[in-house]
Order: sequence, then structure tokens, then C-alpha cells
Amino acid sequence: MPHAPARAVLAAVGLSGALWLGSAASVVAFDHSAFDGLLRKHVVGGMVDYDAFKGPDFKAYLASLDKADPAKLDDKERLAWWINVYNAYTIELVNKHNQRESIRNINKTLGVKAKGPWHEKLVKAGGQVYHLDNVEHDIIRKQWKEPRIHFALVCAAMGCPPLRSEAYTGAKLEEQLQDQTVLFLLKTPEKNRVDVKTGTVHGSMIYVKYYREDFGNTDAAIGKYLAGFYAAGPEKQLLESGKFKLVETDYDWTLNSQAKAKELAAKKK
Repeated sequence: MPHAPARAVLAAVGLSGALWLGSAASVVAFDHSAFDGLLRKHVVGGMVDYDAFKGPDFKAYLASLDKADPAKLDDKERLAWWINVYNAYTIELVNKHNQRESIRNINKTLGVKAKGPWHEKLVKAGGQVYHLDNVEHDIIRKQWKEPRIHFALVCAAMGCPPLRSEAYTGAKLEEQLQDQTVLFLLKTPEKNRVDVKTGTVHGSMIYVKYYREDFGNTDAAIGKYLAGFYAAGPEKQLLESGKFKLVETDYDWTLNSQAKAKELAAKKK
């Protein structure tokens, strides 16, 4: 963290995504207000209006990420920064390919995955170029042993946790990660639910298959992790006991767009 005189006046460096420097005792924070404003306007119930992220404000925000130096941020600010990098560039990837069905359709050849969407080097952050898997696996998962990040990183699919209608910040990170986790685990029964009567835990592939090692790896360890978010009662008791069958729920790779959400809702009527 850079040092500044105690009487230094807060000054912004750049436009959207500026670094605000204060006194030696203050925290260096990245200004995500441009991204925050877009998310508040164009993400509803986790569903995204992708076309609304094609304008100059979003482009300017992405450019600001490239000019930033994340090493100047403290631990929470830096994690929030990288989560926003991932989510913003996932939106950019979908728009770059004008994909409106599924992110999995990006970089496919005759129905077979080539390098896939997560290996396209389009992420420009901190003066470096990455692909999305670099950001998730080589940076975030490697530097922070924090399972809740899996409920904050959104892969542009209906099966993902919902995209927040606000940017992540260091000041609110703990609250945001906790809220995302509770929302996903306890309020999306089609993806996550505990059936006490049958002794079955129905869980998202996020922790049942894809990243189970981040949640303890064994079924019993995963159950204990999940139990930490449940109030006292039979569901929590079952999870803590380890005596349950863990079953993965279907992972819907349909694009998490507002248009697709409306389309799916119409089909259900």
C-alpha cells in the first residue's frame, strides 16, 4: 500500500475504475462504480441484458481494469477486483461472439469443443492478458482458499449462481459472499435442496462435481460445509451427520439472459 501524508486530499486517478488514495492509514480502493451502475440497471434477478453492456461506459470500465495495479490493493479489495474482472469479461466474451443461446457455443468446431470459451485470451487486467480460466483457477482459487467465490463467479449460465446487481467491493465483500452463498444454497431448490425424508442431498455440480475439492472433497465434508449455512433443524442435522446420499442436479447451460428467462417462462405457461 502506498504511503501518503496524513493531510493528503483524496484524489482520483483516471475515470471509471480509478484508484482512490488516502492517508497512510486508509485503504486503497478501486472504483467499480461504472460497472456497478450497469449491473444495477441491466441485471434483474440474476438475468442479464447483454446488449446493454455493448456501450462506451462498459468499454471504459474494461480499459480501466487493464490500467490498474491490483498489487496496490489489500486482500479483500484485490479479491473483489478479480471477481469483477471475471464477471465483466464473461459478459464481454458473450458479447464479442454475439452468443445468445449458451456460452458453451463459443469456440466450438462442428459441435466439438476447441479451446472452449474459458481459454480465449481476451481478459486484459493489470497490464496482462489472461483467459477466464487463468483468472479463476490460477489467480483466485490459488491465492484465496475461499469456497464462496464459486457463488460469486458467474459463468453466464442459468445453472450458475445469479449475477449480483452490484459490483463487488472490499468493504462489502464478506457480506456479499455470504449473501450469494445463502441465496444459491437455500433459495434455489431446483439446484440445491435437502430431502430429509429420503436422506438425499440434491446439490449443484459446482460442489458435487466441478470443484468438490474446494468444499472438502468427501460427501461428509461437503455436507458439513453446507450445514454451516442452515438454521438448526432436521436439514442441518442430516448434513452434519454425513449419512445422506449426495446427488448432483442438472446444470443448465442456457445463457443467463433476460431474453432467455422470458422465453423459458413462456414455455412453462
